[in-house]
Amino acid sequence: MAQDEVYSSTTVPNPNTGCFLVPTQHLDKVRFVVKILEVLLSLVAFILEEVVAVCIKCTALEFFEFVSCTSFLFTALLLVLLSTNLHLRVGINCWSSLDFWYTTIIALVFFIASIIFAAINNDSPLEKSAGAFGFLATLAFVFDLFLFWRTYGLPFAKGDKPQPSNDVRTADPEVPAETEKLNTDATAAE
Repeated sequence: MAQDEVYSSTTVPNPNTGCFLVPTQHLDKVRFVVKILEVLLSLVAFILEEVVAVCIKCTALEFFEFVSCTSFLFTALLLVLLSTNLHLRVGINCWSSLDFWYTTIIALVFFIASIIFAAINNDSPLEKSAGAFGFLATLAFVFDLFLFWRTYGLPFAKGDKPQPSNDVRTADPEVPAETEKLNTDATAAE
């Protein structure tokens, strides 16, 4: 009898050995797709902005370039971390708060950069397209925030409930402490 025959009928393969482990405790399937959309829209906005050959007032273009590139790179990194086991190796315990605040800040900054870029440009088709993809990426980030709120609630609202504790000094005052002592003599006699 071969070794494979012995273990094959009783051994269950580990489902968490794949590359992407969606859904995870930090990222469900719908938010995974939305995060991929955020990465793609940010990338397209960045590429379209990079193709612009001539700019008169380059400050708006450069700010939009910085925001779209940063959004693309960091959202891709966050997507990889949250959809694989790599987030366990980083040493961060507050992934939901990090995801929420990162998405909020990027949505706000991308919106501001898109408004400034739409207001100050040369009205070339590439600049208009880049600005449109900036607004689409902003909408994707806002939609991601909405899904996060619907699925997990607000991360800072969870701090209102005290955590259970066995320490008498930090325990909830409404719950009475145990008053019965352990009787070591009676337990030892039995």
